[in-house]
Amino acid sequence: MDTSSINAQSIFDDNAPALKLSWLSGHEGWERGFSAETVENATSGADLIGHLNLIHPNRIQVLGEAELKYYNRLSSEDSSRHMAELIALEPPFLVVADGNEVPKELELRCTRSSTPLFTTPLSSAAVIDNLRLYMSRILAPRATMHGVFLDILGMGVLLTGDSGLGKSELGLELISRGNGLVADDAVDFVRLGPDYIEGRCPPLLQNLLEVRGLGLLDIKTIFGETAVRRKMKLKLIVQLVRRTDGEFQRLPLDSQTVDVLGIPVSKVTLQVAAGRNLAVLVEAAVRNTILQLRGIDTLRDFMDRQRLAMQDPDGQYR
Repeated sequence: MDTSSINAQSIFDDNAPALKLSWLSGHEGWERGFSAETVENATSGADLIGHLNLIHPNRIQVLGEAELKYYNRLSSEDSSRHMAELIALEPPFLVVADGNEVPKELELRCTRSSTPLFTTPLSSAAVIDNLRLYMSRILAPRATMHGVFLDILGMGVLLTGDSGLGKSELGLELISRGNGLVADDAVDFVRLGPDYIEGRCPPLLQNLLEVRGLGLLDIKTIFGETAVRRKMKLKLIVQLVRRTDGEFQRLPLDSQTVDVLGIPVSKVTLQVAAGRNLAVLVEAAVRNTILQLRGIDTLRDFMDRQRLAMQDPDGQYR
């Protein structure tokens, strides 16, 4: 991932209002950021921020009340040596939290080394939690997929398929049935956890749905505020297909999944044909997926019932 756009200035701009940050010194180092090696070795964005640490280089260092008390207990020689070691680690920036007064020597060293130094009245724990969440989001794996992303019965569902199969028309019908639109045509997905993929709409396409013959529809204006969603967790992919070769699998024995950003996502395949009520079928697929997540598998239960019936020599199985 290109980390050149992630620097002290961008992080400060994005978080200053929420974290009440003030830029005290080291303004010349506004371009300081993370090396590609640091980002590559980090298992998540949380590894890039933490309390005072003199072991891991190129990390955001947060100094709270406990850290400053530790410095005050040291002799002037030891304190100076530790501060020199801290600056030598080349952190993107330092944050003095808890509204503490910044040691003059630390401020001077940051000025001389062009190391950005921020202050905030918030607690060090709050600063670390917010910055970890922020870094995890901007460094998370991302992908853009084609389709219509909807909130159907509280579940994030992506409708996919070849162009011209009627994905947008199906999305419009599902919205008219009380479901919500997240994104149409292009959906931005980001992996935020080991089993969590969040989907959002690109800002340019917000609230819009394209339907052939009608053009662009503003779903929020037509159906109201409750017809759109800002984001949803991807849990199911519904692939629309048009097959006339007789190879369509009516009863898939094995659960189908699609790999999205390294996470297997449940998938169902629906055949597009004249007379089929796809909106009802999609909602039924969502309800069935909810049952499967609760441990209820109708097909497996039927196969077990059939097996027991075949093993019953007297035909008395009910």
